[in-house]
Amino acid sequence: MKQYETVIGLEVHVELATKTKIFCGCSTEFGGAPNTHTCPVCTGIPGSLPVLNRQVVEFALKAGIAANCKINQTCRFDRKNYFYPDNPQNYQISQLYLPICRDGWVEIETSAGKKKVGIHEMHREDCSLVDYNRSGVPLIEIVSEPDMRSAEEVTAYLEKLRHMMQYLGVSDCKLQEGSMRADVNLSVREAGCETFGTRTEMKNLNSFKAI
Repeated sequence: MKQYETVIGLEVHVELATKTKIFCGCSTEFGGAPNTHTCPVCTGIPGSLPVLNRQVVEFALKAGIAANCKINQTCRFDRKNYFYPDNPQNYQISQLYLPICRDGWVEIETSAGKKKVGIHEMHREDCSLVDYNRSGVPLIEIVSEPDMRSAEEVTAYLEKLRHMMQYLGVSDCKLQEGSMRADVNLSVREAGCETFGTRTEMKNLNSFKAI
């Protein structure tokens, strides 16, 4: 009888604990009245000029160093121009090609022993919901390698990341407030096979049980 294994990689979105947004001085405080923490920059008014929040860079670097990443000396922001129904700019500002950190790892421990989960890259982004108070709130996306093989390993990895980010003061990682969530990339293949199966992606899960 054939034996199969799951192949799992995660894209973990960690909202950064800055007082202001990534490209403007608006507050990132959770729970304000809708659209009270907004300005021409984060609502995408033509002609408004963004200014990068220095603390976003510092927090991203702290997270990258803690995850044993290589810090790129050159990085840049790109526009991801696909339809966002709740984003006033109609694009996301992300680091699509030259991220700030890459090629790291996080060590986890499960009932099977210790294991290193590779970090493909960390990059900075802004995010948005219908309430534009969240438009421009800074986050880092931590993209793992497809190194996990079980739900136990996934949970151990997420717990390790959450503890790291909280210890560094980079994020409060409150899943119930959306400040930590994950996209799960999963495929199935025959045990011992080197090629990957057909990948499925489940987006924006914000509880370990759901993940």
